[in-house]
Amino acid sequence: MSASIDHIRNIGIIAHIDAGKTTTTERILYYAGVVHRPGGVDEGTTATDFDEEEAKRGITIYSAAITCHWKGYSINIIDTPGHVDFTAEVERSLRVLDGAVVVFSAMEGVEAQSETVWRQADKYNVPRICFINKMDRIGASFNRTFEEIKRRLRANPVALQIPIGEGSTSTGVSFEGVIDLVKMKSLYYDKGSMGSSFEVREIADEYLEQAQEWRNKMLEAVAELDEKVLEQYYETEDIPEADLLRLLREATLRGDLQPTFCGSSLNFIGVQPVLDAVGEFLPSPLDRPPVEGINPQPKKRGGDAGEPESRATSVDEPVCGLVFKIQTDKHGDLCFIRVYSGQLKSGTRLLNARTGKKELISQLWRVHADAREKVETDSIDAGDIAGVIGPKDAVTGDTLCDIKHPILLESISFPETVISMAVEPESSADRKKLEETLVKLSRQDPTFKAIPNEETGQTIVSGMGELHLEVLRNRMQKEFNLSVRVHKPRVSYRETVSAAVEKRVEFNRPAANGNLYFNVKLRLEPFKGESPISIISKLKPEDLDPGLVKVMMDTLRMGVDGGGQVGFPLMNVQFTVLEAHAREGETNEAAVEAAVSEALHGCIMDAKMQLLEPIMKMEVVTPDEFRGNIQADLSSRNASVLNSEWRGDLCVMEVESPLSQLFGYSTQIRSLSQGRASFSMEPLKYAPAPPSVLKEMIG
Repeated sequence: MSASIDHIRNIGIIAHIDAGKTTTTERILYYAGVVHRPGGVDEGTTATDFDEEEAKRGITIYSAAITCHWKGYSINIIDTPGHVDFTAEVERSLRVLDGAVVVFSAMEGVEAQSETVWRQADKYNVPRICFINKMDRIGASFNRTFEEIKRRLRANPVALQIPIGEGSTSTGVSFEGVIDLVKMKSLYYDKGSMGSSFEVREIADEYLEQAQEWRNKMLEAVAELDEKVLEQYYETEDIPEADLLRLLREATLRGDLQPTFCGSSLNFIGVQPVLDAVGEFLPSPLDRPPVEGINPQPKKRGGDAGEPESRATSVDEPVCGLVFKIQTDKHGDLCFIRVYSGQLKSGTRLLNARTGKKELISQLWRVHADAREKVETDSIDAGDIAGVIGPKDAVTGDTLCDIKHPILLESISFPETVISMAVEPESSADRKKLEETLVKLSRQDPTFKAIPNEETGQTIVSGMGELHLEVLRNRMQKEFNLSVRVHKPRVSYRETVSAAVEKRVEFNRPAANGNLYFNVKLRLEPFKGESPISIISKLKPEDLDPGLVKVMMDTLRMGVDGGGQVGFPLMNVQFTVLEAHAREGETNEAAVEAAVSEALHGCIMDAKMQLLEPIMKMEVVTPDEFRGNIQADLSSRNASVLNSEWRGDLCVMEVESPLSQLFGYSTQIRSLSQGRASFSMEPLKYAPAPPSVLKEMIG
């Protein structure tokens, strides 16, 4: 039976790699009764890291959806990766989630990928709560991490808990439990029952002053949200608990505040209060605004396609949902879908608003990571998440909706790929199998691209990093039983233009049934916008038949896929149709396509092309004794150290470096620091490559 919509919580667990996301998820599932014994990341026995690669590497690679129930709430949890190579998993998860739990390590504080996932949550206006984990580790600091959340993320955390002790020493763990600042009680968790049992005590005298100080900060932050409550606070120096919780929830939903908790997931301390907070403070689907989209079809009685549409979270609205993940399965592809409105029913047909085709919803499944259970009611209500079997052409970001009430929701945008390598089958007999495998992998992973090269017989596959491509290669071998030869990874460059160029083409050819004619003038120029390429027309409505305008624009869109002079994708450019002239009886689609293609090619070949290379944002963490060697090595790689600060006794350097200089860097930094330094990186931007790179390419 589906939970009422106001008791559904769709949340993500997001963080930097190794902050403890998956362990926190395991503890949540254990306390909610989904698993009988919590698994361990190091042992490869967690419920959400079910893939063989994840278990072997001890990291999350694929976002895993799982449903649990806690104190009357139905909670759909998505455990997301922390490694930057798999940031697309976070992106597509946050697009469909209503709230998030952001996990921080009390040792490392706010790290590079912490900033990335926080920005992604900002992008989709996802309310969030914070959990400062690993309070029992050497070097853990609640205060430092709390201040870093404020300073580095420009956030407004409000502590609802503080730790009882922190860190550990050679004689044992100093972190004992947590102090609840709302009820002003201490919570001590029983490790023998894996934290299921905990004892509520009065706050010890040694922590009372500190607890009162933190409680006053919390009360002041909340009192400022409401004038009446502020007056009451000035009079009594306190806020009634009901008002306190109400205002905290309202501020969390607006994104003004982030309730903050602390604990140690590994040692079973402080996880249940986070679960309580998910129900108490994070939004239900009803708390989110109606989903916005456009009508992909013209209305019968006038009106244009592209008119705004919206759907409220209600079972009485026409059904619509967004496909946010596709998982290949022996039973058929499993599409993860967030239902925004109406009721999704098995055995029905829905419209794929992107393709205009109908898709069959043959089966609905509740998803528990890699295990699945059939939905008993054969329907999923608005606000919920489920797995669907049946759609054939759906890809990530597609909208499935009521055929009679079409709506196209905003799709999910993904970062540009930064690295590529050539693959080819071991034998020619496997060539078709390789093509089919790459199509399946591309459907599942929107940041994986595969482009065949007819001349060499190789296929160029592109992704987000060396680890990303390595994981995909291993999947080809293990899941699809396909042996491939791989060639050295290479950087995915882009091409742009440094100055405007114009090209006029007059297509005038004799044909079997008469003459063919079309005249077009194009301009290619530098451009910076949301999309890499802009194509616009300056024509007036009376200049050209609308059908021919469509052919012309479609030809341009297909033509730009061919790339620039060297063959790399174009970026930061705009094509403008300046003029177009047709002749009655002589201009048809073939003439338009030929003229536009020639003009497009002419613009590209005449332009002054510039090569762009991916620049990575890095965070390098090292003990001071190795800092000099690491900085010297970074300098030799044309990297720039923008800033450095101290995190305990470790130096944290903020670095920008061309990706082309970073192959094999993980091995190098280990050798320079006796294995004690670490780094993380993410794509930052594309910037002009040295002229020598382009000269070398074109000989």
